[in-house]
Amino acid sequence: MNEAKIEVLEDGKPLAYGFADIMHYHGFGFPGGVAHAFKVMERAFPLLSVDGPPERREISIRTAFRGPGGRDAFEMVTRALTEGRYSVDPLLDRTERGDILARYVFELSYRGRTVTLQLRDGHVREEFITLGRKTDRTPAEEERLAWLKQEMADRLLALPPEAVYEEATARF
Repeated sequence: MNEAKIEVLEDGKPLAYGFADIMHYHGFGFPGGVAHAFKVMERAFPLLSVDGPPERREISIRTAFRGPGGRDAFEMVTRALTEGRYSVDPLLDRTERGDILARYVFELSYRGRTVTLQLRDGHVREEFITLGRKTDRTPAEEERLAWLKQEMADRLLALPPEAVYEEATARF
């Protein structure tokens, strides 16, 4: 089976990134965050650019998500961080959705179109959030957290993007 790819253009020339490509850029610390950003891009890009892949350097991203895996995935595919088109905005937190879902909000814009995606319930384990926020983890807890990160990435990648992220708002 072929690995899913995120397709973008660079001055009209196609580029495609698989999850493994992005992990080679990111490293191995936060595969779950990379998987979340991958699913967001898979879901958002066809909504933002209906005629084909978007120009990578014209995509802007605002998010409540603070994880380095997500940031690195967006940077590799869009170059948004280094070019000032990526921001973490705590005002996007959806606290009414609870601690687990509040920060999984992503607003992507491209050529006058904007879509806001939010994580569907059931994709992030409470144990993951609790361990991730704990500051004095034991070696056993570190090992468990690493397993939870990879398990979440594997689970998300096996699903179609619309099963993971739902459209919260759109402006076209």
